[in-house]
Amino acid sequence: MPYKTVRAEAEESIVIEKSEFIARIAPVRTAEEAAAFIDSVRAAHRCARHNCYAYSLREGFETRFSDDGEPQGTAGPPILDVIQKNGLTDVCVVVTRYFGGILLGKGGLTRAYSSAAAKAVSAVRVMIMCEAKTALIKLVYSQYERVLRLIPEFEIKTLNQDFADSVSLELLIKSELCEPFVKKLTDLTNGQAEITLSEMHFADFA
Repeated sequence: MPYKTVRAEAEESIVIEKSEFIARIAPVRTAEEAAAFIDSVRAAHRCARHNCYAYSLREGFETRFSDDGEPQGTAGPPILDVIQKNGLTDVCVVVTRYFGGILLGKGGLTRAYSSAAAKAVSAVRVMIMCEAKTALIKLVYSQYERVLRLIPEFEIKTLNQDFADSVSLELLIKSELCEPFVKKLTDLTNGQAEITLSEMHFADFA
């Protein structure tokens, strides 16, 4: 099944009642990667009062969060809620708070951490990861234009093209479209195209 994640890290901050909330988001695939990201944020903000976090992983449907000293349920759960409401997985968000001297109360803290996390999510590019295969195709020049017209029909992403003695194409194809594409390509080239398919993996088609 397709899933949503983020392409790269991003950072945003907000100031509420003199407290600064710095939210950093990153793609992670394992609990170990999430822990390493959290540790890196903590190291960068050693003087901060709190480094609260949440993450969600596709593998094992694992989720985890921490209030890191804030009143229970006011930081980690709101961050996780933002991740889940945006349908994201393989994602970690850490919100660092530099205390400004004014108490916000439980409701204020919950809104602050939620707003900071949401701002980080809005700043990053979201990817929709689909089951896919990579196809390596070799064909003669006379068939190239016909094959080129076939590509948009199957929502294919062209990764690479090489023009030497023959034309070599590296294409990314959604798994469910591989079989009909290969059949149509074979018919179109009278079986002359060389086609090599990779194992199934997940990829972004944006």
